[in-house]
Amino acid sequence: MLKRLLRNRAVSAALVFVLARYLALALATTRWSMHGEEHVALHIAGQPVIVAFWHERLPLMVALWRHAGPLVGRRRAYVLISRHTDGRIIGALIRRFRLDVVHGSSARNGQERGGAAGMRQMLERLVAGDYVAITPDGPRGPRRRAAGGIAQLAAISGVPVLPCAAQTTRRRTLASWDRMVVPLPFARGVIVCGPTIAVPRDGAAEALPAIEAALTEAADLADRLADRLCA
Repeated sequence: MLKRLLRNRAVSAALVFVLARYLALALATTRWSMHGEEHVALHIAGQPVIVAFWHERLPLMVALWRHAGPLVGRRRAYVLISRHTDGRIIGALIRRFRLDVVHGSSARNGQERGGAAGMRQMLERLVAGDYVAITPDGPRGPRRRAAGGIAQLAAISGVPVLPCAAQTTRRRTLASWDRMVVPLPFARGVIVCGPTIAVPRDGAAEALPAIEAALTEAADLADRLADRLCA
């Protein structure tokens, strides 16, 4: 029943409107700080980058673009989102925050889910000098396990991966497969950006564990920093 309702354009549009208004309120009333700003500086100055974070932090990572967006001029940021119903809703939601969407998911277990077309579009955006963002464990998990597409994109494009995360002092954790974090208003928040990971053209498979570890390290650090803000 819920899936049928979400396929209804009027229902999904109303849901996106409500969620966007809420998320804008939560992010705008949060006092943000950044950890690892030195890892972002070159990319704000013009070098393309593949921004990567776990799917659970997707609602929070809009804050990164709100922080960096005014500094990057006309360059755009493109987020890879699945073609599922919930992916289309997430895509419509993040478009309200001046982010663009590329639809497609990485292939898992030999099943193609639009990932090849999505990766081609992401490669085109990187060549054009734009930024791209990927949640490599989305849209269905397993949680904090990266599909190979992100390492392949970095290897082919020659563009490094920037591991990121965010956390706030006031949040709710959903009982979803990824344990998605939903920010609450009037909090303090931290955005973490780790050192970039360069992937050799023939080294995608070998780089994937390092990317996974860096994303988890960024998420864990964001949690610790947020907890310190509560103390």
